[in-house]
Amino acid sequence: MTSFDLQAILPEMLLAVYAMLALIAAVYTGKDKLTPLVTWVTAAVMVALAVLVGSAAPLSGGAFGGLITDDAFARFGQVGVLIAGAAVLLAGQDTLKRRGLDRFEYPLLIALATVGMMVMVSAGDLMTLYMGLELQSLSLYVVAAMNRDSVKSTEAGMKYFILGALSSGLMLYGSSLAYGYAGTTRFDGILAAATDGHLSMGLLFGLTFVAAGMAFKVSAVPFHMWTPDVYEGAPTPVTAFFATAPKLAAMGLFARVMFDAFGGAVADWSQIVALLALLSMFLGAVAAIGQTNIKR
Repeated sequence: MTSFDLQAILPEMLLAVYAMLALIAAVYTGKDKLTPLVTWVTAAVMVALAVLVGSAAPLSGGAFGGLITDDAFARFGQVGVLIAGAAVLLAGQDTLKRRGLDRFEYPLLIALATVGMMVMVSAGDLMTLYMGLELQSLSLYVVAAMNRDSVKSTEAGMKYFILGALSSGLMLYGSSLAYGYAGTTRFDGILAAATDGHLSMGLLFGLTFVAAGMAFKVSAVPFHMWTPDVYEGAPTPVTAFFATAPKLAAMGLFARVMFDAFGGAVADWSQIVALLALLSMFLGAVAAIGQTNIKR
C-alpha cells in the first residue's frame, strides 16, 4: 500500500472515520438530543467531500493493484451520491422529527451507506464491487426498518434483507464463475478473457448471474418485486434516499461492470439490457396507474 493508494480512497476513509467517531461519541452523550446537530454536520461533511472529489483531478491508473479505479466516471458517481445523501438528510429532518424517528443513528447509517456507494462506483474488481455493495446494503436494511413500531416498516426491512441476500448470492455465484473461467476477478482481466470472440459458456453464465444481481439493485423488471413494498413501508425520507443515491450508484456500477469487465461481449448482452430497460419503463408506467399510494 502506498500514498497513491490512500489518496485514491481518501474521501471514503474520511467519511467512514467520521461516522465511526460520531458513533463512539454517542456512547458518552445524550445521543438523541444531538440528532439535529449530527444531521447538519454529516450533511456538511458530505458536501465538503463532494467539493473535494469534484475539484481534484482523477489519478491515473488504478489503486491497490487494480481493486480501485479512480477516473472521471468514478468521480462523477461519487459526487452524485454525496450530494444526494446530503440533500435527503436535510430535506427529511422535519418529517422524521414529527414522526419521532429523528434518531442519532440515522444520519450515520446514511453516511456509511454512502461510503459503500462510493466504493461501488470506483470498483475495479469483483471483490471490491461486492464489498461496497454489502456495506451499502447492510446500512440500508437497518434504515428501512428503523420505524420499529410500524408493521409495514418491519416488513419492508425484512423483505429488503431477504431479497437483497438473494441478489448478493446471485452476484457471488456469477463472480465465482467469472473467476473460474477468466482466472481473475479484476475487470481488465475479465475484459481480456471476453474479447475477440473467446467468451466461454461459463463466463457467459457468470455474466448472467452478475447482471441479475445488479438488476435487483436497480429494480429492473423482473427483479423489481421488492420495490413497491419497501418504498411504502419505509419512512418517507428513507424512501427518497432509496430512490436517489442507491439507484445512481447501482446504475454506475452496472455500467462499469458491463463495459469495463464484459465490454468485449457487448453483442451478447446489449439486447438483453435494452429489453430490461424497455420492460422496466413500460411496466413501471402501466402498473403505477392502479396505485393509490404515491410512494409505490
